[in-house]
Amino acid sequence: MGVNKKYKDSIFSFLFSNPDILRGLYGALEGIALDPDVPISINTLTDVIFKDQINDLSFLVDNRLVVLVEHQSTISLNMPLRLLKYIARVYEEIIDHKKLYGKKIVHIPWPEFIVLYNGKDPYPDQVTLKLSDAFTDLEDLLGGAKRPVDLELIATVYNINPGHNEGMLKKCDELSGYSRFVEIVRKYRDTISDKELAFKKAIDDCIEHDILREFLELHATEVLDMLLTEWKTEDALAVEREEGREEGREETLHEVLELLKQGYRAEQIEAMVSRKKGDK
Repeated sequence: MGVNKKYKDSIFSFLFSNPDILRGLYGALEGIALDPDVPISINTLTDVIFKDQINDLSFLVDNRLVVLVEHQSTISLNMPLRLLKYIARVYEEIIDHKKLYGKKIVHIPWPEFIVLYNGKDPYPDQVTLKLSDAFTDLEDLLGGAKRPVDLELIATVYNINPGHNEGMLKKCDELSGYSRFVEIVRKYRDTISDKELAFKKAIDDCIEHDILREFLELHATEVLDMLLTEWKTEDALAVEREEGREEGREETLHEVLELLKQGYRAEQIEAMVSRKKGDK
């Protein structure tokens, strides 16, 4: 499955796209020990759940199709619906469509949906999100009768911030290291106004204290670029929230991101967006 180069990896997807590391991560999440010989086949899509940065991984392991998403802010209750759209696209990519019209059943990998939360807002260790919670209540239309749900998708959300799910984090060095890395990056970002300097200091701090040391020593330049991109994306979201309306939100965000890539500052973008809205 080809990768569209206009979408950048996040540090999360860059770190965990190594099949051996992903095998250990999945084992920690499931509380099992996967045999090193169990193959991992990554089939991540681009431009489905998130825009411009790849914060998700889709992979096959032991006849399971797992969709794993990193979520950096408040969890959206619409995540099951977004995952439904995602898994439909994944199956579309891996299934021979001609066989769908044959008499024999087409067997497909068992799907699993996992969301890793590392936002700053308080959140429980584990939460279950269900697609059925979004369905309109049909009791009135059915004269008060209940009926079973014909379509369901369940996503399990794990809080991976320090102090949460510690037993799970201890089973995967990369996951616990990533959790600490995010915490340290936030500490420097919140205390140093020069973001590039803040991120460089965070990377050096992690290397010095043996947090993802090997990964960061090999990829310090790429990680710095990803941190700056993620920070600019957060800036863009802040401007979009301030200036955007419900109608046309995605179009506004896309324009803001493009302006950030061209080097405009947040206050300049805000003024441009305001002028454009005033012209309408």
